Amino acid sequence: MPLKKILFRPGVNRENTRYASEALGSVSATTNVAGGWYDADKIRFRAGNPEKLGGWTRVSSFTFLGLCRSLWNWVTLAGLNLMGLTTNIKVYIERDGSYYDITPIRSTATLGTNPFTGNGTTTVTVAATGHGGNTDDYVTFSGATGTYATTFNAEFKITVIDANSYTISTAPTVIAAGSSGGSAVVANYQINVSAPIEVAITGWGAGKWGAGDWGVGTSSTIPLRVWSQNNWGEDLIFTYRGGPLYIWDATNGLTTRAVLVSSLVGADAEVPSVVNYVFVSDQSRFTFAFGCDDYGSSILNPMLIRWSDQESITSWAVSATSQAGSLQLSHGSEIITAIQARQEIVVFTDSTVYSLQYQGPPTVWGAQLLGDNISIQSPGAVAIGSGIVYWMGIDKFYKYDGRLATLRCDLREYIFSDINQTQNLQVFASTSEGFNEVWWFYCSENSTEIDRYVIYNYGEDIWYYGTNLGRTAWIDSGLRDYPVAATYNFNLVNHEEGIDNNETAIPTAITSTITSSQFDIDDGQTFGFIYRVLPDLTFRTSTAGTTPQVTLTLIPFQNSGTGANNPASTAGTSASTVQRTSSVNIQEFTGQVFMRLRGRQMVFQIDCNTLGTQWQLGAPRIDIKPDGRRGNS
Repeated sequence: MPLKKILFRPGVNRENTRYASEALGSVSATTNVAGGWYDADKIRFRAGNPEKLGGWTRVSSFTFLGLCRSLWNWVTLAGLNLMGLTTNIKVYIERDGSYYDITPIRSTATLGTNPFTGNGTTTVTVAATGHGGNTDDYVTFSGATGTYATTFNAEFKITVIDANSYTISTAPTVIAAGSSGGSAVVANYQINVSAPIEVAITGWGAGKWGAGDWGVGTSSTIPLRVWSQNNWGEDLIFTYRGGPLYIWDATNGLTTRAVLVSSLVGADAEVPSVVNYVFVSDQSRFTFAFGCDDYGSSILNPMLIRWSDQESITSWAVSATSQAGSLQLSHGSEIITAIQARQEIVVFTDSTVYSLQYQGPPTVWGAQLLGDNISIQSPGAVAIGSGIVYWMGIDKFYKYDGRLATLRCDLREYIFSDINQTQNLQVFASTSEGFNEVWWFYCSENSTEIDRYVIYNYGEDIWYYGTNLGRTAWIDSGLRDYPVAATYNFNLVNHEEGIDNNETAIPTAITSTITSSQFDIDDGQTFGFIYRVLPDLTFRTSTAGTTPQVTLTLIPFQNSGTGANNPASTAGTSASTVQRTSSVNIQEFTGQVFMRLRGRQMVFQIDCNTLGTQWQLGAPRIDIKPDGRRGNS
């Protein structure tokens, strides 16, 4: 029989059984071989063919405190390329791989005389009436005098004893027994830290009022801190969900802290004091507070939108000469997030999507309902790719391109049957525009850390996914050479830089794999005997000086309902290494491999776990001999 070319439909599809997915494959009229891909990790598709993802390289050896939950990139008037970086502990400005702490100060207090009490160890008790801190909060002392002045005039993490005292660690300095510090110690308390994940709580007061049996209560979660940030000109404006508006002024330098917008000179009394999401419009530059307190109130209204006067961050009061204003949305119970689209702002509540458009005075901004009964996982679950808005809902994906629609997904059951909805605030999306991709990161059902990702390639309308790529934030900015992501190693990495995992100082191989659905070896009822495979692979861009290679495996099945044949082959092998044998301009690699396999169906698999290897699969061919209809039929 002639060689048969193995052709697979691009993308990964898990909406059917392994065998049923064959019917979705592209069929060659000359080879009659069809199939689809069923399983994958660390791969993407280019021009319909699978290849290993590009590598990633750490931005620098420096690290930050806490888990990063948002990134924002912009350039100042002085040409500084800056990244706003927010964590559950701190707020930073990143520049050239260095992290500058700009965490706002929550309160400042002058402590009583000799507030530090030592006991002959590195643990010191601090007397601080009404400090308002929580364990693991940060405080910076100044003005201390005496023997330990240099030690005390620094930043510390606190452990709360009670409302009027806490301890700090002065390690490695041991503080003698007794009180010290002088009479002019000033404590600058940074904003309270938050949990790195959503923390489950149970019992009285945990759930909603009236939920659960009397005296028992129910369960709930303490949400993680969700940040939003945007640049207002060359400055950075940001908030966390339920917090006030902060601004960092670039003209004051990288070592200065952010301050409350309400504290700026000229700020009026109507600057929102509590905000769920902050946003700066591209059109006419208005600052928006989505979910905030109303005029003259300090109570959060989760469905209220307010905006500042045009080209102002301090003027929020409504007047005849101002374009500041507000708008109350009616569908849903809270505003979740917003994103800038073409000539409109798309606003998401927990059940509805709105279009917000500039109309000029006196209305200024108007809202149009786009769709109802629409869900969204989290404030970060939305991204724009090639001008189209994509987002992850509670049980499906959506898109908005002027018309709202459900996004076809070949992985819907796989994703939503294995997602931890108690950690849905961790879900976030971004793009890799260079490859026409939208990425979503989420926690699998039994994980409280992000360990799954799914990719939609809008250029080819296909899906693929992967595991064990821990990222907590991602930004695809045209202002930098590569997409930038935050890791669980508390650093930033450039994606698509290199071909290995360079997240730490020691490069490691990226494990990539792709497995096909089951497809008929011959005509579906006849057994086939495979004895030779002609691989079609390229190792372009693999690291010079190495021997890039992959493992090609064929897994035979007697029937689609049975397990893989065991042993897979008789007096032969079912797997073989395919490697580059020359590094000349014309790629030269293993021309053929010999195997001994028999079955009705087969699975085709590529695996790679070697340093310096970048691979792409083409159209391999197999040599088959008819082997009758023996066995179960």
